[in-house]
Amino acid sequence: MAKRTEPTARQLRLATELRRLRATAGLTSREAAGRLGVTAPQISQIESGLAGVSEKRLRLLAANYSCSDDELIDGLIAMATDRTRGWWEEYRGQLPTPFMDLPELEHHAHHRWDVEFLHVPGLLQTAEYARSLFGYVNPEAPDSSVERWVEHRMKRRVIIARTEPVPYEALIHEAALRIRVGDRRTAQAQLTRILEVSEAEHVTVRVIPFDLDDFGGAGSAMVYAGGPVPQLDTVVRDGPNGPVFIDAEAQLNRYRTLFRRVEAVSLDCSRSRDFIHQLAKEL
Repeated sequence: MAKRTEPTARQLRLATELRRLRATAGLTSREAAGRLGVTAPQISQIESGLAGVSEKRLRLLAANYSCSDDELIDGLIAMATDRTRGWWEEYRGQLPTPFMDLPELEHHAHHRWDVEFLHVPGLLQTAEYARSLFGYVNPEAPDSSVERWVEHRMKRRVIIARTEPVPYEALIHEAALRIRVGDRRTAQAQLTRILEVSEAEHVTVRVIPFDLDDFGGAGSAMVYAGGPVPQLDTVVRDGPNGPVFIDAEAQLNRYRTLFRRVEAVSLDCSRSRDFIHQLAKEL
């Protein structure tokens, strides 16, 4: 097992799930190591993402942990044996680690949900909108850095544009549609882009209007990436030091519930399109 120096978020997620399975089985790392025929430090390296694990060993671990969920085991094996080197790898060492982790998560997602209140979701942004946003948030950044960030964000859109796209649903608050990130032309082009993308069968865009009673969901902005089984879903939220990846079962259940509550009060697809058309006309 070759030792890694900087595990990816996906590798860390696999490690976390294996640690959870062992804990549920009530085994110590030493006991798990003995059953697998390795040392306790090797188990620790696997469970910290510093070492990989083969399909054979992963199946043995699952058997030792009395895990009979075949779909979950298959999902973990896919994570353990995946050797994808996606387009994001060209940015490794040039952009912060989250710029690698998020597109990798999106690449493997089985569905994707976004809830946004202040900005248009990244997958729907135009280059001009993204450029204005990055430039405003990072006023001291050189133009070359801003262009690199914009380029990266535009490439992330591939997951809803490829031959087998990810089913995508975006719930966007009216505030995010009205706030002008950039000039009037940029705002109008952004609204037009949302309308164009929403025409695809696998894309759903719904507007959360201002005119709602008893709405307290503004704190539920999120990116939700569905895994092959619900246990492997992931929520991404903005934290003070960058994106925070959430995978605890109780938290996932909470965010699923929040998403459905916000979805329930959003305009349907047809009314949302009419709403965005009207906003574009007002510009």
